[in-house]
Amino acid sequence: MKHLALIALVSLAACKEEVAEAPDPVDLTPNALSYFCQMNIAEHGGPKGQIHLEGYPAPLFFAQVRDMLAYLKSPERDAEITAVYVSDMGIAPSWRQPGISNWIAADGATFVVGADVAGGMGAREVVPFADPSEAKDFILKYGGTALPMSEVPEAEVLGPVDLDLILETPA
Repeated sequence: MKHLALIALVSLAACKEEVAEAPDPVDLTPNALSYFCQMNIAEHGGPKGQIHLEGYPAPLFFAQVRDMLAYLKSPERDAEITAVYVSDMGIAPSWRQPGISNWIAADGATFVVGADVAGGMGAREVVPFADPSEAKDFILKYGGTALPMSEVPEAEVLGPVDLDLILETPA
């Protein structure tokens, strides 16, 4: 009987799924390159994103949150996603300098969608905030709608970019 109990205990332990802990965000360095264009992120203003992939030692960085969300909504991925972080623009020093360590978990952020602001690569940006009241203040100034990441429409991040659209670059 003891052998059966021991076998059952070992079997249960073997079946237990290992839950990988999400890695911490990585500070943005002057050498960080944007995943899609391989351009230096420090040369572009606006909020940034980083995605951590299972088995990868460094995150994928994105010069625009719009681009990061496009990657997340894309069916093709390099590996399982273990964490997603975005710049908290509520505490960013400025639009031009969005900060190097003010990362927040993307799934808990409030995103302003449809504001008349250009991100680091010139396309309309999706702007993240940790504090929903900061998002509301931003909307009063630049327009848009506050949404959780799960409700950002695909058309907002995968749709064509209107290069004739005149967008503001916040101070």
